[in-house]
Amino acid sequence: MSAPHPEPTGLRGLVVDWGGVLTTDVRVAVGAWAENEGVPVDDVRSAFQRFLGPAEAEREIANPVHLLERGELESEQFEHFLADQLATSDGHPVEPAGLLRRMFAHFTRAPAMSALVWRARDAGITTGLLSNSWGNSYPDDVFDGMFDTVVISGDVGMRKPEQRIYLHTCERLGLRPDECVFVDDLTRNVTAAVEAGMVGVHHTSYAATEAELSALFGHDLSARADVG
Repeated sequence: MSAPHPEPTGLRGLVVDWGGVLTTDVRVAVGAWAENEGVPVDDVRSAFQRFLGPAEAEREIANPVHLLERGELESEQFEHFLADQLATSDGHPVEPAGLLRRMFAHFTRAPAMSALVWRARDAGITTGLLSNSWGNSYPDDVFDGMFDTVVISGDVGMRKPEQRIYLHTCERLGLRPDECVFVDDLTRNVTAAVEAGMVGVHHTSYAATEAELSALFGHDLSARADVG
């Protein structure tokens, strides 16, 4: 492994999302849940579109998803809201109790991305997690040395893509926004981070994100850096 050295680009912090970055694609996981429940996946998409309202008003409209992510709505209440919007293909109701637990059971870890974060830490880069929570729990090892700070939306009463949560995360890291890179699988969250002064990386694949972070930080963050 290369010895840590000052980042020539001036970037010192790496902040990453959880769902869709350190886990499987969110759409794949939700699709697997819908199939397991016997619910048409298009009905699930339509339900969330009704919750969220028009895309251009996404930051202003109060809705169950935003309230849940800010911790202003109990997960049990949200489960009832969502279940009421859905039915199985054969017309049966969806059981609300434990709905989110069943959904998040289909999210699996992306070990290559976790290893990338660890290599960044080993290179002397400060790391943080910034995640919009749906009342779900996070694996214990996420909080066991991988990150210098962990910001969960429901714990702080803010959510992505609100600019204040990005600034709050940078402050927790002790860094300026322009010293931090933010990685997320949703374009709107990356755009908001850039508007807050951070460098944004839209995560589409491990290979692309690894290459972009290596270039941004001026370190070889690939797995081969661990060899020799």
